This record gives sequence, structure tokens and C-alpha cells, in this order.
Amino acid sequence: MALQASPQGLEWFQDARFGMFIYWGLYSIIGKQEWVMHTDRIPVPDYEKLVPQFNPTRFDADAWARTAAEAGQKYIIITSRHHDGFSMYDTALSDYKVTNTPFRRDPLRELAEACTRHGVKLGFYVSLLDWHHPAYRFRAESGLAWDDYVGFLHGQVRELCTQYGEVAAIWFDGDWPRSALDPDREYFLPGGSFEYEKLYGMIHELQPDAVIENNRHAEPMPGEDLQGFEQDLPGENTTGFNETTIYGLPIQVCMTINDHWGWSRDDRNTKSARRLVHVLAKSASVGGNLLLNVGPTPEGEIPALHQERLREVGRWLAQSGDGIYYTRAGVIPPTRETVSTRRGEHHFVHVLDYVSDCVILAGVPEHVHHARLVASGRALEIEREGENFFVSADSDRTTICIPPDLRDSHDTVIELF
Repeated sequence: MALQASPQGLEWFQDARFGMFIYWGLYSIIGKQEWVMHTDRIPVPDYEKLVPQFNPTRFDADAWARTAAEAGQKYIIITSRHHDGFSMYDTALSDYKVTNTPFRRDPLRELAEACTRHGVKLGFYVSLLDWHHPAYRFRAESGLAWDDYVGFLHGQVRELCTQYGEVAAIWFDGDWPRSALDPDREYFLPGGSFEYEKLYGMIHELQPDAVIENNRHAEPMPGEDLQGFEQDLPGENTTGFNETTIYGLPIQVCMTINDHWGWSRDDRNTKSARRLVHVLAKSASVGGNLLLNVGPTPEGEIPALHQERLREVGRWLAQSGDGIYYTRAGVIPPTRETVSTRRGEHHFVHVLDYVSDCVILAGVPEHVHHARLVASGRALEIEREGENFFVSADSDRTTICIPPDLRDSHDTVIELF
């Protein structure tokens, strides 16, 4: 039987509910998102010319961790190596790495230390796909075998699990079994098995509390602890590539703060704080975490506008976070204006839209007879079932009136008990 994350590790992850995703690498220099090596058909020798240009003099790990903490994010997951094959830490298994740039420092080590200072946990993104490694893409030319790449992949994961303290999560990407590959993507194909059972077992042995997610857009395999949804809420599949079946594992939604994962200088489509709060609430309502991505600049800074939006979400969480943290999927059916979460016998209704002065719900548990605003603790008037004159006594209807001046412009959270 495959090992899984420890019960306490899974519980912590579900309690946390909100994390920061960071895509950062050589591609940030070009400023055209993280797939630019493929989309612009940049040959390996030309892409390697970015190495001597990488010198993020404004990088401040403490500022990154502090931004996450101020946003109410409980963990960070950062790219250790993306599909371009460049390692963003001081790996002993490759010279193609950040410490061989003019920067010379290991940003992941600095971030691990900063996260500890700010009470934020750290996890790592690991690409299974590698457009640079000779044993992945150029076996015929290099004389290397697929086993050489698997040894490199597993070895890097071992480094991450043994050299950076406690690890919250390992997030894999680059294996998409249900996606048809166009001829121009044939070099994406692996040369054999990634040996997942061995890989996952190693992680769970070295970091028992770490959760594993593999962004395969398919049914999770043994050893994986989460079901992920990319740029989408569970069950919606607006992207067309997410799994529509929900398999009963803890859920994580990963989403960009604008339209791209890596730094894209022309992307001005930053989501509003209100939209981010709504995605967070909707994710929590189905038992999911939100892993919200930012793409730092080549100078090493999280864009100022993105920081501002994150902090605005953090201010909302400081007032209404009881309806997010430590909650599980709601049992009160959603309406056009509401979703819900729960903690034991306490239920949290998130009012996302101002449709009318009262919120009308069905399916509220029978024991509920009280309502109050989470932000202020103020009691609200609640009517159960037939107490409203125009519904019959046996109607399943709960009405809660919210004075307009007490509403939150992002999400008004009501605790029912």
C-alpha cells in the first residue's frame, strides 16, 4: 500500500486554506511568461544565454514571506525547477542553476529561513518535464538513458526534502496523460516511467507531514494526497482540461492573480481583491484550498499592485477569516449569492452579492437558531421555516436580514449556530 501524508499533515493543510504560489526563473528576464522557451521556439544554447543575465538585486526573501503573512497565506509553494530545466536552488546534481549566475545566492534557502521567521510554511514545485536536461530531451545525442533522468529527478526531490527544513508540500507538474500532444510538443514526451510509487514513498518517508499534488488533470494516484484544479473551481472545468469528477481527497485550486504564472510585463489584467476573496470562499466551500500565484520580476520583487491586492485580501481575512480557516466543505446548499463553510456545528454563510436586504437559504441544519456577523459579532435577525407569513409552515426556508450598512463590500460572512 502506498504511503500517504500523515493525518496531522493533511489536517494542517486543510486548516490553512490559503497559500501563495510563486513562479520565478530565467523566463522572468524575458517577461513573456514561463513557457516562453517553448512558445518562442528558443533553442537551448540561446536560452542558456539568460544565465549570465540573472541578477535579481532587489530580491528580499523576508519581504516575500512577510507579504504572504500579511495576505493571510499560511504557506508558499515556489518553483524549484520549471520546464525550462533551470534549478532555482543550489542543487548538487546540475551546474544549470541559480548559484552559477551573477546572483550566486540560493533564494530557496533564504526563503525557507524567512518563512520560519514569519510563521509561513514552505513547499516546492517540481517539474517532471525538462526541456533542457539531455537525458530527457536529447538522449540520442547525449548517449544518456531515461534512468539517468529519473535518478536526477528523484535526487533533486531528495535534496529539497532534506536540505530546507520542514516541507509543507511537493507540487509536481509536466505529466498530462489525457492531453494530446501536437507535433511541435513531441519533445514533451517522457522516455519511460517517473516511478511515482518510489518517488512518493521517498517524500512521505522523509517529510511525513508534507502533502503531494500532481497536476496531471486526472484521477489522483496512490500516494497523492490532493486533487488539484488549475485556473478553475472544482466541477466547473471552464478551462476544458480539468477533471470533472471529484474523488473525495482534499482539494487545492491553483489560480493566477492575473493571466499568467510567470512574470509577463504586458499583463495588466490583475484580479480585483473582491474576485480573489470570492475564489477563496468558493474554494473553501467545497473543501478546497486556494493557491494563489504571483510572478516576481527579474529584479526579484513581487509586483507592487499584486502586493496591494494580497494585503487587501489579508485585511478581509483579519476580520472574517473565521469563515475560511479551520473550516471544511459547507453543507448548506449554495445560492446565486451565497456559499457556505462549516466548523463542527457552526456554519458560515458567505454573502458574495447584494441581491436584496435579506438572504434566503434552504437546507440549514435544524439546530441553527442564531446568526451573527463574523467581522463584528453583531447578532442578526433570523427567521426559520414558516415564521415568514408568505411561506407555509413546512417550507425549508431560513431568512436572515442584513442591514446595508453592515455589509462587507467583498464578502459578508454570517456565522449560524
